[in-house]
Amino acid sequence: MAKTDLTKNLLARFGKLRSQRANWENHWQEVADYMQPRKADVTKRRSRGDKRNELIFDSSPIQAVELLAASLHGMMTNPSTPWFSLRFKDSALEMEDEAKLWLEDATEVMYSAFNRSNFQQEIFELYHDLITFGTAAMHIQEDNEDVLKFSTRHINEIYIAEDDKGRIDTVYRKFTLSIRAAMQQFGKNVSRDVQTQSVKDPYNEIEILHVVYPRSDYNPKLKDTENMPFESVYIEMDSGNELSVSGFQEFPFVVPRYLKASHEIYGRSPAMTALPDVKMLNEMSKTTIKAAQKQVDPPLLVPDDGFLLPVRTVPGGLNFYRSGTRDRIEPLNIGANNPLGLNMEEQRRTAIRNVFYVDQLMLQTGPQMTATEVIQRNEEKMRLLGPVLGRLQSELLKPLIDRCFNILLRRNQFAPAPDFLSGQDIEIEYVSPLAKAQKSTELSSITRGIEILGSLANVAPVFDYINFDALVKHVADLVGIPQKVLKLQSQVNAEREEAAAAAAEQQQMAQMQQVAQAGGDIAPLAKALPEEAKALVE
Repeated sequence: MAKTDLTKNLLARFGKLRSQRANWENHWQEVADYMQPRKADVTKRRSRGDKRNELIFDSSPIQAVELLAASLHGMMTNPSTPWFSLRFKDSALEMEDEAKLWLEDATEVMYSAFNRSNFQQEIFELYHDLITFGTAAMHIQEDNEDVLKFSTRHINEIYIAEDDKGRIDTVYRKFTLSIRAAMQQFGKNVSRDVQTQSVKDPYNEIEILHVVYPRSDYNPKLKDTENMPFESVYIEMDSGNELSVSGFQEFPFVVPRYLKASHEIYGRSPAMTALPDVKMLNEMSKTTIKAAQKQVDPPLLVPDDGFLLPVRTVPGGLNFYRSGTRDRIEPLNIGANNPLGLNMEEQRRTAIRNVFYVDQLMLQTGPQMTATEVIQRNEEKMRLLGPVLGRLQSELLKPLIDRCFNILLRRNQFAPAPDFLSGQDIEIEYVSPLAKAQKSTELSSITRGIEILGSLANVAPVFDYINFDALVKHVADLVGIPQKVLKLQSQVNAEREEAAAAAAEQQQMAQMQQVAQAGGDIAPLAKALPEEAKALVE
């Protein structure tokens, strides 16, 4: 293919997006230099494997980034605990056992697909980008072997645009690809120049632009790649050659932002907030190290004519001085106040830890703490990240789960659904530890309400107002009890009917026993009555 009107328009739009992102690049580079050096490739072009810690004199900010990323991963997408569940928007279907069984099976299929894929390592990288740069991007695509394939892309590759609702719906990704790989992926669609280079140097790299954006004109009744809601175009950057045009049923990228100003597109991060303190801490550490070196190995005062130069300061070194003189080599006391420098450094470290919630995330326990207090402190710790949870649910978890669900549905990974579920909408419920911590206040209110009602039950029938079936289901949702350990509604109803029938039968037997006992007491009396009547007649 050659350069087309489509590629010309897309390259023109790319130029505008690149100019909008220019101011962010220096900021990202500086943040990465101090807190994520392994990803410090935004404005600098470094060779692979080189040393990247030349600006760092204190590693505590790097450790703080690692801790917050690990905490978000553990509290939002922990592989060992459920972090989402599916439910029907129509609450009446929650009482249908067949519908609930199908939905639970679909949820298990999704968890199995996530565990088979590379999701866990890629989502952990996404959290690092999110905390460092404030904006992260992950590409979700179908895979023939594992069904799902995830790829977290570096921020230097991504250029984004929003729709009228503030959601990311356009991504330009500029990346490099070896000519050999380009030939394998796009075949003869590559330009003649690239085909010529493939003979001489197949491992030379070229720049590729991948553009994904919503189509404005397509026929949804047609299921081919040219009539999908999102268009996907690959372009050679140098020549503008159109490599391929296809499409996606759903937006294949998730682009969460940690925090975002209303007039900006890219997000801001805790690392950006901590950057002044981090730079100050590194300068303080450098100065403190110099002061300590001067005290451990101080400069020397040497008389100008009393010693024969050079002065030897190595262990066992001999220095010759003029006989009879009283001159000596003495250390220069610089009067350094190392404790003051260390105290100021610790103040900066504390400020950095506060930005990354280090002290709150590292739960301090002691022998005097009860188990209940530990649980309450853990929930309070996770509630600190509540403001971040809302944005991550809407920009990361929801589009990610929607995209994966639709991929699995198209590949027939789910069991056939019952006919009555046709056209029913499914929504996502988040049950991660962080999401459950946000609901703990409601659970405490319910527990407190039941305690108060229990104290009033002796004087008034207050529990007549409680729907206990609904209460059990709601509490199970709040604390995240898996549906598979709960009895089905049909099973509960059957057991209740059986118990009621058994109670009715037992009551009937008791009544019959009372009747029989009463009959046994009346029989002697009935036998005596004729004798008494005969005596009266006589």
